[in-house]
Amino acid sequence: MRTIFLSISFIAIGLMARAQGHPSIMLTQQHIDAVRKGINDYPVMASSYKTVKKDADKALKSDIEVPTPADGGGGVTHEKHKKNYQQALACGITYQVTKDERYAKYVRDLLLEYAKRYKTWGRHPRRKQEPGGKIFWQNLNDCVWQVYMIQAYDCVYNALSAADRKKIEDDLFAAVVKELSEVNGAIFNKVHNHGTWSVAAVGMTGYVCGKKEWVQAALHGSKLDDKGGFLAQLNQLFSPDGYYAEGPYYQRYAILPFMLFAKAIHQYDPKFGIYDFRESLLKKAVNTALQCTYTNKVFFPLNDAIKDKTYETEEMVYAVDIAYSDMQSGDDLLDIAQQQDRVIISDAGLKVAEAIAAGKTKPFAYKPIWINDGADGKGGGIGILRSGPNSDQLCVVMKAGTQGMGHGHFDRLNLLVYDNNGEVFSDYGAVRFLNVETKNGGNYTKENDTWGKQTVAHNTVVVDQQSHFNNNERTGEEHTPALVHFSANAQTQVVSAEEKNAYKGTSLWRTAILFTPEGADKALLIDVFAVNSDQPHQLDLPFWYQGHITDLPFPAEMNGKQLPALGNDNGYQHLWLNGTGNPSKGSPYITVLNNRRFYTTSFVADTATRVKLVSLGAQDPNLNLRNEKAFILSQPAATNHCFISITEPHGRNNTIAEVTTGANALVKKLVLTGATKDTVKFQFEYKKKMYTVSIRKNDPNSFLVIE
Repeated sequence: MRTIFLSISFIAIGLMARAQGHPSIMLTQQHIDAVRKGINDYPVMASSYKTVKKDADKALKSDIEVPTPADGGGGVTHEKHKKNYQQALACGITYQVTKDERYAKYVRDLLLEYAKRYKTWGRHPRRKQEPGGKIFWQNLNDCVWQVYMIQAYDCVYNALSAADRKKIEDDLFAAVVKELSEVNGAIFNKVHNHGTWSVAAVGMTGYVCGKKEWVQAALHGSKLDDKGGFLAQLNQLFSPDGYYAEGPYYQRYAILPFMLFAKAIHQYDPKFGIYDFRESLLKKAVNTALQCTYTNKVFFPLNDAIKDKTYETEEMVYAVDIAYSDMQSGDDLLDIAQQQDRVIISDAGLKVAEAIAAGKTKPFAYKPIWINDGADGKGGGIGILRSGPNSDQLCVVMKAGTQGMGHGHFDRLNLLVYDNNGEVFSDYGAVRFLNVETKNGGNYTKENDTWGKQTVAHNTVVVDQQSHFNNNERTGEEHTPALVHFSANAQTQVVSAEEKNAYKGTSLWRTAILFTPEGADKALLIDVFAVNSDQPHQLDLPFWYQGHITDLPFPAEMNGKQLPALGNDNGYQHLWLNGTGNPSKGSPYITVLNNRRFYTTSFVADTATRVKLVSLGAQDPNLNLRNEKAFILSQPAATNHCFISITEPHGRNNTIAEVTTGANALVKKLVLTGATKDTVKFQFEYKKKMYTVSIRKNDPNSFLVIE
């Protein structure tokens, strides 16, 4: 706490001194000449500016329009207000580069129009919560609006008359700050991504307008007790490794207000040492966010997530530029910047563009890693295994961390698998059509709760068709898995974790191994999932696969004329049962062809094992669900059971040359030879060589032996 109190005095001194001129956040008065020169000298700076100026020129050619808010996400008024703040910032930046007063006049006239109209608006008619937003359907979007608008205002500040500045600050910004920090004070003080955007909006506005009370409220919460505010957000939402509580998708979204507000703090008061806070937490957060992507640039869709979000988004462009320029991050960040193919027209973007032009870029260093979760680092974590070059990498992700707050899913020990530039075993992500107003106003659909969050929607064990923690978010927040083992070397990578609280009287212990046998072109994924209970239960382990099954070498009774739903609730009501296979009467494996490569999953089966072939789409009256498929390894009335499988990438299917090679798997004779609550032992054959695998939970020195 002493450090926090010292920081308050530093902030006060910084604001009183007002050493900064305008602009003062991303673009600064001291470096604007260098930025102008960089636009001429560096290709990525030139192309980035061209895009900004094009947007600014479009604004000048159109009439200023500030419509009365009416629509939900994606609606006409929503999109217009969003476009307004985007074009305002574009015009502000273009004014600083060109000194053409037409751009400053556009920003001035737009802000004066908002100043005239803002106080006349009531609560948004389509608001999601109470009291809710005024400009947009949720307060969050109002916060985003202010984060962008205050940057635009900062850029044109010196071009405005004192009278215009007073009107904009008194009639608009003061009203917006009151709306965000007082009317929606519960969100302002909440430790959550909505709260982060809110405090960033108020704090940045405080700096630019010289209102130290706004800055201190943003930093320490409205009561200045550090139960809310920016420092509480940094302390509680991130683990010491820089992992964000709500998952990678929301880390990508929240990183912008975190980095922007930190940049403003650093600009106005470098003595505060915000970049050093919690051992350079924000620097770690940027790297951790990037480690939580696959080599196709897409974030791992843990918890609520729109699956096609990549690190090319604007939030990550800001984050990469600031991290590289201000936080001494490595030159491998330049690889990401080059793939983003843009920089922010700013001091930070200039440094990135200059370094790229100087040839400093190194390939981004993806690596096997265990990332601790929880504010204290004791909330389990995320295990990431990677084998092969970035051009063709096999990647396995195990979610063994915290619940993920309101955006969390009931998916302890969930496994995601990527290869060949795409998904192999996938996670559904969120059931939401972002900014598509005709789909529930752009909000999450009800199927996000009835399907997306349910355990069976993920690649992890379901007991008695009940979701983890009986769908109770609060209970899920109280418990976290424990890391059992993590290690990585050239031949073998291992992550193992245990969850003892998802089901009463039942423990779940999963171990994922990437093992490259002698002479193998690709690593094998060995997956061992032990379930131990004091009572018999039905156990289901889904594998949500991409592609098409090409080999099912055991009899299956298919439902050819009428498809029943697999269950009544917990997500099972959304599953069509296409058929049921009996692997004990054939070879227990399934081969899937996906993106021209074969994936054969061999598994251990006994006479009770059944394979349920399912597809998604039952009880979906509004057609909100994608038509995805899974095979479920199902074991009835089991107490202690161990699911063991090996997934082998192999062969190619060249549809252009009409040539198929390597279509048959090389893994054979997978047999369980022994299992207790703490040990598992099994054998398999690969290229006619027998391997024996031993896993010992309580022996860290020889946790895994493959011989």
